[in-house]
Amino acid sequence: MASFQFPDTPTPKESGYFFPAEFAPHTATWLSWPHKEASWPGKIESIYPNYSQFIKEVAAGENVCINVINEAMKAFAIKCLREAGADLGKIQFFIHPTNDAWCRDHGPAFLINPNAEIKKVIVDWGYNAWGNKYPPYDLDDVIPTLIGKHYNIPVYNPGIVMEGGSVEFNGQGTLLTSTACLLNENRNPHLNRQQIEEYLYNYYGVEQVLWVDEGIVGDDTDGHIDDTVRFVNANTVLTVIEENKQDENYELLQHNLRQLKSMRLLNGQQLNIVELPMPNAVVYDGQRLPASYANFYIANAAVIVPTFRCVNDDKALQIIQQHFPDRKVVGIDSTDIIWGLGSFHCLSQQEPAV
Repeated sequence: MASFQFPDTPTPKESGYFFPAEFAPHTATWLSWPHKEASWPGKIESIYPNYSQFIKEVAAGENVCINVINEAMKAFAIKCLREAGADLGKIQFFIHPTNDAWCRDHGPAFLINPNAEIKKVIVDWGYNAWGNKYPPYDLDDVIPTLIGKHYNIPVYNPGIVMEGGSVEFNGQGTLLTSTACLLNENRNPHLNRQQIEEYLYNYYGVEQVLWVDEGIVGDDTDGHIDDTVRFVNANTVLTVIEENKQDENYELLQHNLRQLKSMRLLNGQQLNIVELPMPNAVVYDGQRLPASYANFYIANAAVIVPTFRCVNDDKALQIIQQHFPDRKVVGIDSTDIIWGLGSFHCLSQQEPAV
């Protein structure tokens, strides 16, 4: 296999930077206010109350930074947030025009090095709207660099496509991802698995990459990990399983489960695997949607979990609460939001504290 050479400039890893786990303390959460009607055809107005409720819960424990197109959108957002009872004193707006709302994927990847003079940097991965599925995406693609300019901190540009929802971190050197997404030819067809791993090592500051194969049915991202497997501490993952053997997700998720059971962390230990149920199939306008309880967001004071008016909602909330004794686990109805093919984790990107 051919070797791959990086430029002579030091990578974030060589400079001691790494991407913390989501459950580590945050300075803020970044969002891009939803406005693209084509993402929620016929439904966009219905998402704002629950989206604003999500922001209210996050703002209870940290600052929230929201990208908006213009002052009119800012005014509308403030109206929605005021109606939800959010603490507007914790919310800051940035006139950063976007194409869409999925800040997990187009937002900044913040890396930290507590021992460096500059303690925080941004990696601005390339972004192509999940394999050029939803052009245009030029405004989303530059969001990380705009935020880096605001903070006046270094911005690294690896030059390949990568999305925040495709990678999951334990904060102790391990990254979890999926072959369905990262090896899809619509992302980086010029790179093989080993070369992609080198980018992950160098630009996320990790030591180990673990792979599952599958995503869930209906996921237009080609299998993002944040719909299937999530770290809740350094050695524990919650992974969704489908209990109905007739469901099309059943065998896909059993395959992932078998892979997870064979994995070893850097210290040689097996993963502590906790099974999380899937909701009943959510279908709208004849389309199976990627509804999953794994798409929760871990904020400083709360864990916000998408719910789907389903018998498994309470069971999922109870399982997640067991693993976050110091945070309030909040279920928020995502039945309308998921029509956009993502939920609370897809919509948000954490800025770690140093």
